[in-house]
Amino acid sequence: MSKYVTFRSKKLRASGLLDKRALLVTTVLLVLAFAVVIVSSAIGSLKINPWSVVKIFLGMGDEAEATVVLEFRLPRILTALLVGMLLAAAGAILQGMIRNPLASPDIMGITGGASAAAVLFITLLPAASIVYLPFTAMLGAVAATAIIYILAWKKGVSAMRLVLVGIGIEASMKALTTLLIVKSPFYSSSKALTWLTGTVYGSGWGNVWTLLIWSAVLLPLAFAMGRTLNVMQLGDDTASGVGSRVGRDRLLLLALCVGTAGAAVAVGGAIGFVALLAPHIARKLVGPSFGGLLPASALIGGIIVTAADLIGRTAFAPLDLPVGIFTSLIGAPFFLYLLYKNRNA
Repeated sequence: MSKYVTFRSKKLRASGLLDKRALLVTTVLLVLAFAVVIVSSAIGSLKINPWSVVKIFLGMGDEAEATVVLEFRLPRILTALLVGMLLAAAGAILQGMIRNPLASPDIMGITGGASAAAVLFITLLPAASIVYLPFTAMLGAVAATAIIYILAWKKGVSAMRLVLVGIGIEASMKALTTLLIVKSPFYSSSKALTWLTGTVYGSGWGNVWTLLIWSAVLLPLAFAMGRTLNVMQLGDDTASGVGSRVGRDRLLLLALCVGTAGAAVAVGGAIGFVALLAPHIARKLVGPSFGGLLPASALIGGIIVTAADLIGRTAFAPLDLPVGIFTSLIGAPFFLYLLYKNRNA
């Protein structure tokens, strides 16, 4: 029996092979993501029956419960889901582009740039509107990545130089962030620390629509680059030999990584380890091909952040703990495991 389903579209002038295993896993993950959204919408200070939540989504149900779900819970839940999807996609792209399973935006300096810019905004401009914080964080991510790319350039950009320069820039950004927090007043420093931990607290429909626009543009582009990432796994010389323009493709993939990670960090803060963790789980489920790995990674990342936010919102009530605490509790031991596993690589 064939492992693939043939896809052909005369209208789009496109064809390809779809892995049956990847299709099945992606379908299951979609169902699981929907289930997590329903459960998260149902649990809180006011308990709501999950079936009532489904009826609310269909435009029926109790009016008071609908107000709680649609106005207070659902925007935060969808923000967590989209932040997780974007972070995980960024991690999968970076790991494929660099051919390093330990690569992620929060290790390579991209998240560090966004964090430093956001903390700079919070500590030096405390009276400024918080509306400009996401824009500032995105600029920081872009600026840090531009510095990494320029410093790594030497008759082209190799994966190894990107890694080494990225780690150096990440360390510099962390040092700058720490200095700003130490020198700032208590109110500003506590606000900055909360943002650095990563939280979707207070998210509204404006955050959802912003992330939805970024996701609708960047995620399909990332999924379309799956074949390019597969070719890159063969090495730069082989990839060039089969017709890939490695330098151009690496720059495009880096731009996609910055866009996805920057948009997620700008809204959700510096949520750690999701970009590292989700692609590894997806690789175990669907295999190494990026055609199935990228969508699976995005869905797993969304599920992780949404579930972590549910725990932070309900497990220690009335406290509302940042989602980044729980992703780090899971991700840090996993990172140590990866280091141990790849110690002889």
